[in-house]
Amino acid sequence: MASDSIIRIGTRGSQLAQAQASEVRARLMAAHGLPEEAFEIEVISTTGDRILDRPLSEVGGKGLFTKEIEAALLDGRIDIAAHSSKDMATASPEGLEVSAYLPREDVRDAFIGRTAPTIAELPHGATIGSASLRRQSLLKRLRPDLKVITFRGNVQSRLRKLEEGHVDATLLALAGLNRMAMSDVATEILEVDRFPPAPGQGAICIQNRIGDERVHDLVAAIADPWTTVALTAERAFLAELDGSCRTPIAAHAVLADGTITLHGMILTPDGSQMHETRRTGIATEAQALGRLAGRDVLDAAGPGFFDGWGA
Repeated sequence: MASDSIIRIGTRGSQLAQAQASEVRARLMAAHGLPEEAFEIEVISTTGDRILDRPLSEVGGKGLFTKEIEAALLDGRIDIAAHSSKDMATASPEGLEVSAYLPREDVRDAFIGRTAPTIAELPHGATIGSASLRRQSLLKRLRPDLKVITFRGNVQSRLRKLEEGHVDATLLALAGLNRMAMSDVATEILEVDRFPPAPGQGAICIQNRIGDERVHDLVAAIADPWTTVALTAERAFLAELDGSCRTPIAAHAVLADGTITLHGMILTPDGSQMHETRRTGIATEAQALGRLAGRDVLDAAGPGFFDGWGA
């Protein structure tokens, strides 16, 4: 570990990322009776936070939000990394593991309208800004008349651009707004059947070094079993599709009475084509179920679906 006494938690520098790291710290403090002084939150600048003028799909995808933090884990500068699960690649670098998922927040997307309170009420040809290919594709499928543009930056900068009139509306994860006590900015909450979330949306995950037993044992105490099962299925679906920020993919798993139901979807970037599946199985077979769901949509899409635009 970086210190015999201090546990260093690495995170991105945005207000949301630091709120998530603070939640990890608070849960560890409560679970182990530790004082706040036992932890330090280390802010690490990532490439994804610095490059804001291009879509992630053009500059490297999801790893741009994690690689510097993972490098700090590997060289011992930090002991724990707190990530948004939807930012994570489907496999960790050698020597690292995702050891816990915290209890999941609301998985839904929030619509924030400046000129209209709902997607349906936007005027013909209105402009919506979003950095997510999934959200862009779903919007184009719902409203082909809309102009959907790439809109990057942290929550606060996107809301500022919205207020300044750069776009008529934007979309953000409701989980992030909730964590920052900002849910009142949402003008419409999009239900998951109509607008399914990204795999892992709403869940914080913790990554650490393999073999660091002290940290592993500390983190195990705050892992949420239900979120773990759901994300195992969703991330298996993503892995089967070799998904990244270059591919519009949605997945949402729900657990009830030991049974898991997974809704998975892939779309073309223009929203004109969509293939989805729903699979139900026992929770202990979440990974297999996710992979089968991935094969379902690949088989439905047929060869060549990703040609010219996929990962």
